Amino acid sequence: MAFRNLPQELIRAKRDGEALLPEAIVELVEGISDGSLSDAQVGALAMAIFLNGMNAGETVALTEAVRDSGEVLAWRDLDLTGPVLDKHSTGGVGDLVSLVLGPWVAACGGFVPMVSGRGLGHTGGTLDKLEAIPGYDIAPSRERFRRLVREAGVAIVGQTAELAPADRRLYAIRDVTATVESLPLIVSSILGKKLACGLDALVMDVKSGSGAFMATLEKSRELAETIAEVASRAGTPTTALLTDMSQPLAPCAGNAVEVREAIALLTCEKTGDKRNGRLLEVTRTLAAELLMAGKLAESRDAALALLNERLASGAAAERFARMVTGLGGPADLLEHHDRYLPQAPVVRPVHAERSGRVTRMDTRAVGLAVVALAGGRRAPNDAIDPAVGLTGIAALGEEVDGERPLAWVHARSEADAERAAAQLKAAIEVNDVGLGDVTLPTLIQDVIRGEVP
Repeated sequence: MAFRNLPQELIRAKRDGEALLPEAIVELVEGISDGSLSDAQVGALAMAIFLNGMNAGETVALTEAVRDSGEVLAWRDLDLTGPVLDKHSTGGVGDLVSLVLGPWVAACGGFVPMVSGRGLGHTGGTLDKLEAIPGYDIAPSRERFRRLVREAGVAIVGQTAELAPADRRLYAIRDVTATVESLPLIVSSILGKKLACGLDALVMDVKSGSGAFMATLEKSRELAETIAEVASRAGTPTTALLTDMSQPLAPCAGNAVEVREAIALLTCEKTGDKRNGRLLEVTRTLAAELLMAGKLAESRDAALALLNERLASGAAAERFARMVTGLGGPADLLEHHDRYLPQAPVVRPVHAERSGRVTRMDTRAVGLAVVALAGGRRAPNDAIDPAVGLTGIAALGEEVDGERPLAWVHARSEADAERAAAQLKAAIEVNDVGLGDVTLPTLIQDVIRGEVP
């Protein structure tokens, strides 16, 4: 492209702490997309933003430019009968919300074109979980993706090359220039991809705690507030929930084991098994916010009533089944998931060194124990073993003893299981105290709604 302004002068301005005009930001993002900015210039720009930050107007302009750097999905021609809605999480351990929320919202009249990612560090990835299902195609054609959104109401897939291409190059350079932790760059990366999906509303799940991406509660709150403000100012009404990740959200972590947990939750009303309260509470709250934002419910009470009915009736489970079948998975996965989902050859309990209650947990270390089992990646090209992981993870405040273990390890070998057991024991603190002596964190710490101009 032909720059109207010398890119080095724009980089210099940002280096010196000046605010960039929206048209200058658009020029820079176009240069990132088409390669006319060199890697050195992109790295210098990222560092200038990292060191000096961006004001709200700059961050909105950057987000919109990343969104518009490729295809922006449009749904008007499909004559959808409801709003286009989506959810995104900053990641965690045992966070399988997307697998449940997408079909659940679809059963309530929404349409959910969810573009998800793979695991990063200690956090699990939605795509890795879905790839544990035999035949599931995470990269369908554009036509198949749109058809499934229209017919099933939900399709969870991977990012295509056409969506927000500027983000892919910018993130790769941030990763090797120590600029990943910049708030404006984080926000524009998350929202650039999400808003390119042509959404009517978005809900964000921003984690805090020992398993969260952001280091402190204050940083998590700042991220949640910025995402809600920037996305809403960019034209997509957005609500951000600040939720706890000081322990795994579900009582399991891994890929196939989390798909089993999602199926169990979706069918829990039929089986009478309520499953894990934390996972259900966060998923239901996020879904209720989406229904209200999408005008599918007039109030929180009405949203919760609709969600409860669609879960109890099996409608949410049926949408999940239609999505799986529509993307190449087995038609009877819900009924016979043990026939299809891989299972580890070694399953053994991990008992604490002493009886007592779980008083503290290093959730990041729990996630890394799954990575060490090959349930996640140490390097981007590592292969994942979908069968391995942890189940029955004890919750904060729960008693453990010779009968109730800290968790069950699902491993490929006895040696792998032994290593994971040692990591788990080191990550979970057990003390001989009463329940009242254990500080149980608030699960949903705040709800932050952005204001659309």
